[in-house]
Amino acid sequence: MPLRVGIDLVDVDAVSESLDTHGEQYLARVYTDRELDACRSATGIAVERLAARFAAKEAAMKVLRPSSQDAIPWPSIEVLSAAGGWVSLELGGAAAELAEQAGIEELQLSITHEGTQACAVVIAELRDGCR
Repeated sequence: MPLRVGIDLVDVDAVSESLDTHGEQYLARVYTDRELDACRSATGIAVERLAARFAAKEAAMKVLRPSSQDAIPWPSIEVLSAAGGWVSLELGGAAAELAEQAGIEELQLSITHEGTQACAVVIAELRDGCR
């Protein structure tokens, strides 16, 4: 089965600056309510978790390969957190349509963060005959 791989590295401080500068507007433009819930802790929002989710969205864009005419809103790529600690991707709207057009049948996601860096890898399985 053909594969596509996307990877992204995000500076946690850059996400923190965006949050400081744009606040709730930034959160609403980039993240879903479920993602924000997964990033909340007893002391507030865990910026490193936001950064890992942003990296996942960027890595997903790399496997979706949108054209310059495709408008993919960030919240249409959602990182879901499972009770066991692993994550998965759920696409909606324009992102789901683009995945269907590309022949993407399955997406796998891994995210991590350490210190000032967050990283994500997305692997897309494509229908036979798709590239």
